[in-house]
Amino acid sequence: MSNDADEDHIRDKLEQLRCHFTWELVIKDTEIPDLENRVLEDIKFLDIKYKAGIYNLLAYVKHLKGQNEEALKSLKEAEDLAQQEHANQSDVRSLVTWGNYAWLHYHMGQQAEAQIYLNEVKNTCRKLGNSSSYRIECPQIDCEEGWALLKCGGKNYERAKVCFEKALEVYPEDPEFSTGYAIAVYRLEGFSKATQSSEAFCLNTLKKAVRLNPEDAYIKALLALKLQDLEQEAKGEKYLQEALSNGSSKTYVFRYAAKFYRRKGSLDEALRFLKLALKATPFSAFLHHQMGLCYKSQMIQMKIATNWQPKGQDKENINRILQLVIHCFEFAVQQKPTFEFAYIDLAEMYTEAGDHRKAEDAYHKLLCMESVDKDILQQAHFHYGRFLEFQKKSEVDAISHYLKAIKIESESIGRDKSISSLEKLVSKKLRRNESDIESLSILGFIYKLKGEINEALEYYERALRLAPDLENSVPVTPRQ
Repeated sequence: MSNDADEDHIRDKLEQLRCHFTWELVIKDTEIPDLENRVLEDIKFLDIKYKAGIYNLLAYVKHLKGQNEEALKSLKEAEDLAQQEHANQSDVRSLVTWGNYAWLHYHMGQQAEAQIYLNEVKNTCRKLGNSSSYRIECPQIDCEEGWALLKCGGKNYERAKVCFEKALEVYPEDPEFSTGYAIAVYRLEGFSKATQSSEAFCLNTLKKAVRLNPEDAYIKALLALKLQDLEQEAKGEKYLQEALSNGSSKTYVFRYAAKFYRRKGSLDEALRFLKLALKATPFSAFLHHQMGLCYKSQMIQMKIATNWQPKGQDKENINRILQLVIHCFEFAVQQKPTFEFAYIDLAEMYTEAGDHRKAEDAYHKLLCMESVDKDILQQAHFHYGRFLEFQKKSEVDAISHYLKAIKIESESIGRDKSISSLEKLVSKKLRRNESDIESLSILGFIYKLKGEINEALEYYERALRLAPDLENSVPVTPRQ
């Protein structure tokens, strides 16, 4: 058999494996430095029972960076940890690591070594009575795939949730599976417009995870934030204090404590926790973004105190804090160039500082990104529309972006705000010109969205009566 045929034969076997190389993790090149940084932070600061999976992911990240020798060292760590952490099921827990080994050696041109690890997988699968030579369905691997997807960003969260669901179907009371599922549900809900039922479901998954992991401070801190969302702040603070007194995963608990106290309005307390966390992880994009949000809240408080008309020293202090906010957000997007929310916040602060060129550049960078989550995209079009309407005085372009946000058919706060802003803008245009056909058409469209069909028909009919003929009449759905 020729070398090419051998390689194809090995490749066919590799494709059957369940490991990081076959899970289709959505990771952009620009995300790799931040991902590596966060994985290393997990290894150093996250107190969890099972760390073999984190080293497996680190190995894959090292491979993506072209550091295959370093990747092999990480896989050795994962293999050793699997023996220590899962002595009674080390073979099952090593399947992902062996799959990664096989792929890595294959990419390094070492086919004999790749075959050794393929044989390890094959023998273990047969021992476990699996009909497929190189692939096995088991909840432990579903769980590890879920954690990997969860670590690789928002575009992977839905698939992560499905992985943990599969694992929980087999072992519904497993603490690790429940924790992963609760985190996936919590993060997904943060992207979309929460409903009463979705919030109740998220709360229950977090409560179950805390019940099964009473010593896990990380999941307890997330439960505190969820209770705060549901206006049960005192109850949430009780869980947060328990998490803080636990002593485990301190750096992560400090992060969420800072977010909790910022939202509570206790900004000095929030900044204290952020500074503690930054001592451990000074390059965290999340922490710098949270720091910027705290300073932004301080700035707003100062404006309110001066009745939104600061002068003299007050104005100087506000400008100084504004520069701090901008610096924090700039650092966040430098560390994580795909940090979508931070781009929106940065653009707003550039606008606040009167730097419209930089604001527009930030919006363009976000809107030009590939595969932006649809809820974030709605937010981006809404905020950019506001910028175009009020800063650039471009009503036509503002309407275009409000419509783009609305046309993304996902219920969210960004979509609701876009509908409201669009309605106000076209109503204002109609007051200036009652014969504005496009504005009449858009108002018809808005009322249609609201389910107010009679009003929608009224505006559409007015638009059609003003049209010179049917050929040039305004379409039912406005142009974007």
